[in-house]
Amino acid sequence: MHTAPNGRPRAAVAMSSQAAAAILDPASLAALAQICDLPPLPALDDFSTPRAREILADTDLLVTGWGCPPLDAAALAAAPRLRAVAHTAGSVRHHITDACWDRGIEVSSAAAANALPVAEYTVAMILLSGKRALEQARDYRAARHRADPLAISNAVGNYGRTVGILSASLIGRRVIDLLRPYDLEILLHDPYVTPEEAAALGVRPVGLAELFTASDIVSVHTPLLPETQGLVSRDLLTSMRDDAVLLNTARGAVVDQDALTDLVTARRIRAVLDVTDPEVLPPEHPLWDCDTVLITPHLAGSQGNEWRRLADLAIGEVTRWAAGDGFAHPVRRERLAFTA
Repeated sequence: MHTAPNGRPRAAVAMSSQAAAAILDPASLAALAQICDLPPLPALDDFSTPRAREILADTDLLVTGWGCPPLDAAALAAAPRLRAVAHTAGSVRHHITDACWDRGIEVSSAAAANALPVAEYTVAMILLSGKRALEQARDYRAARHRADPLAISNAVGNYGRTVGILSASLIGRRVIDLLRPYDLEILLHDPYVTPEEAAALGVRPVGLAELFTASDIVSVHTPLLPETQGLVSRDLLTSMRDDAVLLNTARGAVVDQDALTDLVTARRIRAVLDVTDPEVLPPEHPLWDCDTVLITPHLAGSQGNEWRRLADLAIGEVTRWAAGDGFAHPVRRERLAFTA
């Protein structure tokens, strides 16, 4: 590892100014400055400027975030000493290029930190959907009196419900872990998980078709890849139990949205969507006015004070790397085909 004359690595921040302001508060910047030599902000958001090239020439490590330009061959030519990237968000697909992997640059991601709020949102929505909380609140507001609780269908409630998890991704695994205390049966479909791994997770592995036919709620956690686009097809959605719930915090394009729209507007199934295709839906889209759907504005991931969790993970990674211990949350080139 190249270092400054004082023995500390030289680092720089590369992301949009908005991302830097949100994620790297003064305390986080001060923590980074204790570990490495760090030029003052603004962050680098264009690697072709004279200032960027001057900084890159002496940079050993980049702390990146949303809005970081691609680290292509031209950018790397301006950064001959660059050996590591600590990303303060999840996916590195938008800025880590083949040129980085070919050079052997070490890459870390804060995906594990961002997985927790998504998993928390997912668990909350699973439990609220089971209680029909949003629907009952809507009816309560309209009626201004309480319905007889003894007359409520036994389909309402979370005791013994079956939850299907589509993909044991980082987030999917966190959801499974957070669901352990509840009286739920957890099914999992993931072709890369062995029966032994499923047993260790405490889930029952099933085929894709059974996941949809047997679950009261299906939670989608598969990354959007060429082979997963439209994976949740019309046939799978149609096979779901009456009044079952499709919960999507992954990517909108993983689901056949036209088919989902048909089924929820016909009141066959319900949906909780933190993502749609496109984001944002056109104003006239029927999902906006469908009372069997809850649409949230892609809020499941880190927001507000949760940005600090991303910064803390990145600071920990920079600390490890500067000490020669390597990253605790490395991104591997060979795993990119299976991850977001």
